[in-house]
Amino acid sequence: MDSPNQPAPGARASWAKRLGVIGAAAATTLLAGCSSERWEVGFLPPDSKGATSHTDHYIALWNGGWIAALIVGAITWGLLMWCIVAYRRKKSDRGLPVQMRYNMPVEILYTVVPIILVLVFFFETVKTMDNTINDDTEAEQVIEVYGKQWAWDFNYVTEDVHYAGVQANLDGTEQPGIEAPTLYLPANTDLELKLESRDVIHSFWIPAFLEKRDMIPGRSSSIHLQALKEGDYMGKCAELCGEFHSEMIFNVKVVSPAEYDDYIESLREQGNEGVLGEEYNRDDWYDNPYEQEGAEN
Repeated sequence: MDSPNQPAPGARASWAKRLGVIGAAAATTLLAGCSSERWEVGFLPPDSKGATSHTDHYIALWNGGWIAALIVGAITWGLLMWCIVAYRRKKSDRGLPVQMRYNMPVEILYTVVPIILVLVFFFETVKTMDNTINDDTEAEQVIEVYGKQWAWDFNYVTEDVHYAGVQANLDGTEQPGIEAPTLYLPANTDLELKLESRDVIHSFWIPAFLEKRDMIPGRSSSIHLQALKEGDYMGKCAELCGEFHSEMIFNVKVVSPAEYDDYIESLREQGNEGVLGEEYNRDDWYDNPYEQEGAEN
């Protein structure tokens, strides 16, 4: 039985309406400063849109996730604030408030909605992975990327040429990586990037491509994709790999097939024929002596 001194339901509804108007105005003001371009990519790097054959899949999954989370959060915070305002205690109130009260529609809502969200996220994630991580499209160009302390080697396997990178030196200028190793990719071409490490664990990351892969000594991994948008991008190692990890950066140039062919020819003219293989690895430190032939257990 309700306390006789509690206000009748709906007596404070006007406060909830005022709170809703204030919240809507604040949200509108906050979001008005964001450009449509930033919204389209979900505040990811603006040049990610259409950068590769994978990025739009990642952007769609990311946007769907945070929009769903924002809607659920807004409803939850709205209900919390409405309860705080509508059922607050006044000085004129006497006695205890109602000790048991529930709203069946809300109870059902917060049971059904999480189940639906989990199922939708699961199926959308699987679909995205099939289009990206599990992409095994046959490559027209195979490029082998070796991470090493603290630079990169690029083997253009299909063309049988290579580029040997040296460590970039951060000097405090606005373009410290202008002399960093540069990876050339032909646009609109099926690519396989084979990722290897020569020494310790590194991580291959081109932020605008929205993909990152660990490079573990003794293990190979790969990325199959098409680079769709010509331009210059930045890459870096995303795994703390030693003293000069911060200088392990590289540039990426997505160019037309004709320009790519010209670059490959320039490597040949420089005498960079063949590939830089495992002979340059520093892998003795992680060999397991118990796996060597003839070793006793």
